[in-house]
Amino acid sequence: MPTYEYECLDCKRRFEVFQKISEEKKEICPYCGGRVRRLISAGIGLIFKGSGFYITDYKRKEPSQTKEKEEKKDNKKDNK
Repeated sequence: MPTYEYECLDCKRRFEVFQKISEEKKEICPYCGGRVRRLISAGIGLIFKGSGFYITDYKRKEPSQTKEKEEKKDNKKDNK
């Protein structure tokens, strides 16, 4: 369920409401009873849960290690 952000037109307070997409939008401010408008927000990024989503799972090798492996491959090709 998405979180919607609203702003009161009277008291200018902003608040968030966690509601279903199919629910009617809020029209009354819970603080002063004034009219509100729903704001367009960027939202949040995706949240991945479980294994396989950590930076260490696909960590790149250090450039020095990569160069050493390439040099070894080149040496093997030259020796043939």
